Amino acid sequence: MTVTTAPAPVEIPVAKRRRLSGSPWLLLAPSIVFMLALFGWPVIQALISAFTDDSGFTLAAWERLFGDPYFLRALRNTVLLIVIVVPVQLVLAVAMALLVQARPKFLSGHFYLWTIPLAVSELAAGLVWLSVFDSRGYLNSLLVSWGISDTGVQWLNYTNTGTMLLAVVIAEIWRATSLVFVIVVAGIQMVPKDFDEAAQLFGASAWQRLWHVTLPQLKPSLQVALILRTILALQAFAVAQALTGRDFPLLVGETYQWYVNLQNPAVASAAALVVLALSLATALFYLRTMRQQEAAK
Repeated sequence: MTVTTAPAPVEIPVAKRRRLSGSPWLLLAPSIVFMLALFGWPVIQALISAFTDDSGFTLAAWERLFGDPYFLRALRNTVLLIVIVVPVQLVLAVAMALLVQARPKFLSGHFYLWTIPLAVSELAAGLVWLSVFDSRGYLNSLLVSWGISDTGVQWLNYTNTGTMLLAVVIAEIWRATSLVFVIVVAGIQMVPKDFDEAAQLFGASAWQRLWHVTLPQLKPSLQVALILRTILALQAFAVAQALTGRDFPLLVGETYQWYVNLQNPAVASAAALVVLALSLATALFYLRTMRQQEAAK
């Protein structure tokens, strides 16, 4: 009887092991350099500009920023925009993705129609909606022609804060829902149809299948869409600028005002750091909240 022995393991030389262990960092090096050049260095420059002047460390830029009456209004308007726009966009995107999944007639037409705003810049979208909400725009022309109003509504007048908010919200929903829609469509394609079919066999209603089967499977995509859309809503500027100017200030708009019009890079850097801090805090809050929910299950 012959006895076979297992071959001895091949020992990898120490030098080669070190080269193999360092290879992931070599692959990540271009991305790290790219991030440091386009993100890290500007942040460092903003910190230096916001906290120093010719005499050294100072908080003068922050005192001037927080003392500006436009800043608190911009912070309030930005938070209102996020609270209203982001949930509406998530609901619309999920509904549109479910309709695409149902494969209606002219499916490609629906898809391309809903993604057209992706090709429109923020400023162009703002100008389009300005032609709608202007005092002599299309909406007032319809109201007058239908006899609903004699002179139209001053939607963008600085005294009508509510209508200005409504105009910016509608413009942002039209412009950016398509981004959330594309993310949700990509996620819904990965949901196995077997789960939904099994739920149908057990008598689950359409609402029960959506709530207990589809949405839990879509959670990673919804998480990405929620974080991305909230951060982009914090950076909203051009749409509101085209519609209302500084009558409806936003945080990024104030950064622009301080840097370009008021020629004060220090205060502009402070405002930009506020936007950065809010973006990071929001992303961490979403990630921590969803992780705690998963851990509770």
